[in-house]
Amino acid sequence: MFEELKDIVGGENFSDSLTERYIYSSDASIYQSLPSVILRPGNTEEVQEILRYANKEKIPVTPRGAGTGEVGGAVPIDGGIVLDLKRMNKIKEIRIGDLLCRVEPGVVNDELNKELKKFGFFFPPTPGSGKVCTIGGMIANNASGMRAVKYGATRDFVLGLKVVLPQGELVSLGTQTIIHSSGYQLERLMVGSEGTLGVIVEATLRLKPLPEKRAVGRAMFYKLEEAGKAISAIVARGLTPSALEFLDEIVIKSINAAFHSGLPEIEAIVLFECDGNKVSIDDEMDKIKKVCQEFNSFRIDISNDPKEMEKIWEARNAAFPATSRYQEDLARVTLAEDVTVPISKLSELIVNFHRIASENGIIICTYGHAGEGLIHTSFLIDPESSQQWERAKKAVAEAFALTQSLRGTTSGEHGIGITKAPYFKKERSESLEMMRKIKKALDPHNILNPHKLMDAPDDFFTATQLRYAIKE
Repeated sequence: MFEELKDIVGGENFSDSLTERYIYSSDASIYQSLPSVILRPGNTEEVQEILRYANKEKIPVTPRGAGTGEVGGAVPIDGGIVLDLKRMNKIKEIRIGDLLCRVEPGVVNDELNKELKKFGFFFPPTPGSGKVCTIGGMIANNASGMRAVKYGATRDFVLGLKVVLPQGELVSLGTQTIIHSSGYQLERLMVGSEGTLGVIVEATLRLKPLPEKRAVGRAMFYKLEEAGKAISAIVARGLTPSALEFLDEIVIKSINAAFHSGLPEIEAIVLFECDGNKVSIDDEMDKIKKVCQEFNSFRIDISNDPKEMEKIWEARNAAFPATSRYQEDLARVTLAEDVTVPISKLSELIVNFHRIASENGIIICTYGHAGEGLIHTSFLIDPESSQQWERAKKAVAEAFALTQSLRGTTSGEHGIGITKAPYFKKERSESLEMMRKIKKALDPHNILNPHKLMDAPDDFFTATQLRYAIKE
């Protein structure tokens, strides 16, 4: 069956070996499902030929970038083809005069910014996985990161896309202008569609000038609730930090264990960054400092030294793996990673997440992009214990119910995939049928990333094979 596919990409970019199939059977989530074959196309024409063949033979196709997704979006539930797009990694054009660049989907976020820095510009979305995540994956999941509080998410920087539809047709969406008001904004439809509607083969991205300077502050709080209130107040008073982050005591202890950072092990630390010119930064930092003091921050450290700032952000970005160092017999499992609420509800969300953890006898740590109301909720459990999984399952349902009761949303940046489908369906019950009609119109044979978003199984624990062996 797959000989025709091998002819399209060449033998060196085709694999059906068990070893490679196993490697591509999971992403950064808790799920695993073996694909039948891995294809690594090198250009748009090859992607078109692959999709034409897959559509004719009704073979599932799961597009994949770097595999950093945490909700199972790149897990091939029905097997079939995993379409690895990392070979398509050319920066095709940088047009500073037009404030844009054109790139292929396999370009890595940080590599793009290294090139743009030569011109004094940058692509603002700043995911924690920026060293490895690809632009195509960022667009498919509408990634954001810590600087979204000032600059916005990936969707705010997508001007146009070239997309291959399931039948192999290549379409150009959007424009190469900074604004447009010409018909349906179909490029926006593709942003956050998680590879269910088409395969992105080129993106036109808006650029921003690099700020002249940056400074970073760390505010220490004895009380978690006071930290949450300080964050809400910073935003409500019209201050514009370029990053506004939150770490709870569990995360602080984890970072110390992993990196010997020497952070005070208190209930909360708020990290804030301002960018611009020296005068504006000094003024903004001073105002944020006063707000934190108003909410009983007992110590505030501020630095504009590039090495020190890099060290602070490296520790923050390492929170994801570091939490598995919190306790030797516990592992971090991705269940409710990026719930988001109105910023005024942030303190209530954080306090109640810890209550939910305590009532269910598990550990939930909280950290994240608090300036956008987005909190990561890492569950720390013994992954070999069926009892711990059941407690986690109950706690995650309560966490999403709480989020929705506060008028929040299921995902702020990581997408829905498999993990969040039951809660996403509740949140968007009024628009599910509209989404299904769009999917049916563009992908009538349902070959592109099936069983994701609105059609993922309701019981995510049995949707695929868990990557953990449960002994009990």
